[in-house]
Amino acid sequence: MFQRIRQRLGDMKTIQYLCQGAEKYALADQQHAPAAEHFLLSALDLEDGTARRAFEQVHADPAQLPQAIAQQYRDALRFAGLTPDPALDAPEPLKPSRRLYDAAPSGAELMQTLAQQRSGERGPLLGAHVVALVAAMRQGVAPRSLVALGVDAEALRAAAQAEIGAYRGA
Repeated sequence: MFQRIRQRLGDMKTIQYLCQGAEKYALADQQHAPAAEHFLLSALDLEDGTARRAFEQVHADPAQLPQAIAQQYRDALRFAGLTPDPALDAPEPLKPSRRLYDAAPSGAELMQTLAQQRSGERGPLLGAHVVALVAAMRQGVAPRSLVALGVDAEALRAAAQAEIGAYRGA
């Protein structure tokens, strides 16, 4: 019983880190509400290292993910008929608002799915859990960013699941 309580407290701390990190990445992208791609970037920063190792297992450089995400936004502007201004590539991050925490639809869906899948699951919440969910997504900036990196989403998902299993076995 105490182990379960301790795990829940640890998971709450991990969720706090994920949300704070996702917000930091979203604000840097000039967005107030973090989307799935921001949670993926935040998962790569978690101390457990499982998200990073999952990327490395499929020979993908997680350091290239921010550029792949930025390219998806530039491509979306071009598709809309707008020409991205190169001078705006490194704008000042937005300031956090003092309102309640709110995620973009893809970020909220990711976190809700994570919560549903984690109910009753043993073991701590890991960055690899987020990677596995993003790798299973079929549309949006996050999965298009993985494609831009040349990542096979199914292989990444399998690598993330392997990391989860290895972490539990350790």
